[in-house]
Amino acid sequence: MDITCNCGGECVKSAPYVLKDIKFFYDPCDNCKNLKLKKFAPLTSQIDLNQINAGFGRCKCGRRHLDIVMAHILKVMIENGAKGERSTLRDTCVPLITPGYPTNSAPYLQENSLVILTDDVDKKCAETIVKDVPEVKGVLKGDLRKTVGIKDSNSAPNVYKLLAGCDMRCDIVQTQYGSICIYKHQGEIHIEFSKPVSPKVTILNKALNQYATPTVLDCTCGPGTLGITCLKAGAEKVVFNDLWYPAARTTALNLEINGFSVDIFDKKEGLIASGKNFDVYCADVKDLKNILDEKFDICLVDTFPGVGIDKFKIAVKELCNQVFVI
Repeated sequence: MDITCNCGGECVKSAPYVLKDIKFFYDPCDNCKNLKLKKFAPLTSQIDLNQINAGFGRCKCGRRHLDIVMAHILKVMIENGAKGERSTLRDTCVPLITPGYPTNSAPYLQENSLVILTDDVDKKCAETIVKDVPEVKGVLKGDLRKTVGIKDSNSAPNVYKLLAGCDMRCDIVQTQYGSICIYKHQGEIHIEFSKPVSPKVTILNKALNQYATPTVLDCTCGPGTLGITCLKAGAEKVVFNDLWYPAARTTALNLEINGFSVDIFDKKEGLIASGKNFDVYCADVKDLKNILDEKFDICLVDTFPGVGIDKFKIAVKELCNQVFVI
């Protein structure tokens, strides 16, 4: 399948390419510096905004400390009236690095390695941020407290609005079967912050350890993290499903990224992709019993916070031997 980004840029790369040097991707070189900016003190009380530009704090290796990048973003926001002069780094925005990888300290960023989420900017300000701050590849307008996607068939979908640039991100997920890359247009798919050990993958391992080569139904697959982990673990077959079409389409992308050859049907509903030992559906979970004519060892249910799981368990009980709530 075509794994180019919607923006036309080279935002999407295969997992082996991304993972090759990821452990050192955000480490400073011997010449990198941290200006020790205070996150809870007004930026204007610490530094003259006139000093901040694309070269401010930049090492000859081409990277800048996250706090310096955030200071540059805040400067643009203040100058465009999106933030007041007493604003702090902590109040600036939600920084979403890409590739998202857990680090022991704040990262040093290269160009196009950050997507930011804020509810305080307009399109003009967002475009200025992308133009003036080299590390920022995209600006999303939205509220982190509001989940992106669709919770269930009775809910309206929610997305973040892309104001400027590109919002394609990659998160690195650690599993005992190797690291995987999960790409997503962050305005369409819920945010999950990278952790050294994924709690969801830990729960999944307990299910997988009960079977040698299980068949798996991932009925709320999101961008495909859990189902891809199952394939990496040696599952005989995985059926992915998500009611939210962008999630199902993103799952197909992530299968290809992580080494599973994908045939794309690209329908807006029903079967949208398949491969040697997997299928990807976009359907309401309650309709799966009428769509699928097979029974699975395991069904994975991973819903959004606050969404009741009983209706999901009831919908799939005839399709599997065991239901695991992740």
